[in-house]
Amino acid sequence: MRISARRAIIFTTALLLAVGTLTACSTGSKTQDGTSSTSNASIGLLLPNTVTARYETADKPYFEAKVASLCPDCTVLYANAEGDAAKQQQQAESMLTEGAKVLVLDPVDGVAAAAIVSEAKAKNVPVISYDRLIDSPDLAFYVSFDNEKVGEMQGTALVDKLKADGVAPGDGGILMVNGSPTDNNAALFKAGAHKIIDPSGYKILAEFDTPGWDPAQAQTWVAGQIAQFGDQIKGVYAANDSIAGGAIAALKAAGVTPIPPTTGQDADLAAIQRILVGDQYMTVYKALRLEAEKAASLAVDLVNGKTVKGSSTVKAPTGGADIESFLLTPVAVFVDNIQSTVVADGFYTAAEICTPDYVTACTAAGIK
Repeated sequence: MRISARRAIIFTTALLLAVGTLTACSTGSKTQDGTSSTSNASIGLLLPNTVTARYETADKPYFEAKVASLCPDCTVLYANAEGDAAKQQQQAESMLTEGAKVLVLDPVDGVAAAAIVSEAKAKNVPVISYDRLIDSPDLAFYVSFDNEKVGEMQGTALVDKLKADGVAPGDGGILMVNGSPTDNNAALFKAGAHKIIDPSGYKILAEFDTPGWDPAQAQTWVAGQIAQFGDQIKGVYAANDSIAGGAIAALKAAGVTPIPPTTGQDADLAAIQRILVGDQYMTVYKALRLEAEKAASLAVDLVNGKTVKGSSTVKAPTGGADIESFLLTPVAVFVDNIQSTVVADGFYTAAEICTPDYVTACTAAGIK
């Protein structure tokens, strides 16, 4: 009986060792390009708000799909902070506790989010600053667009439109409805727009930094400016499409006709439809699929310990550290190039844009 017991113990031990070896071997798999991939790794994706439509409708699904294609066994941990920096901090800490190997973070507050980067660094977890730059020298990468260029494109479109419409600099001025004061990108958009508007001769009647990119607050502010400036308002610089929607709602509620040319950004579906019917003048299309997929590819590379270099570097806002970066190219969208931009890229289908209220306008714009 003793011999049998010893044999049983030896057999059981050998079996456990074999299972352990098999388990260890199963932690690696192959990606589509043949490189090794760490299975069952978690990648955290933290997005800042739900008032900007793109995050839930574009960034999140594009990111998740790309991770799934590159690392089928990887898990994406997702959270949206809904505009609350403290909530985003808690979400990040939860992901780190769950064992996330990489964080892809679009910050509510670029300064406050530096604390998340510090906590991640302490756990040897790299952070990719996504779309908005985090004020930290310890970032692994920054993936975004040339955001000052976005502001320049918006400012140029607005100034050129006013000139084309025969509005003289002395005839009136522009309302500037900027993005959130806690978003480093908003500061870049604003700087780029000022670079064009300030020397144009068109007066800035009033300017507002919209807390949390909240369209309701933008609408309330614009309503107050309409009461003050009336028909002196010849154009509206709106930093993104949600803010543009709020500004246009205020103008319509006040009975302003025609709606002054209004800029935007993100190519939200509602904005494309407003452009079709003339309520909004333009938007800036950023190829969100490319941005999300680049961030996802980097995240998988970092999980697998690959060494990657950015295509450029960006200075951290404080301290000036060089952050390895990938900056994509934005495109201005007007009514006459909707088909060749957002439709041709598959960002929207003609059917999504051309709902019954917009069929006539779609036909006129050549959308099919």
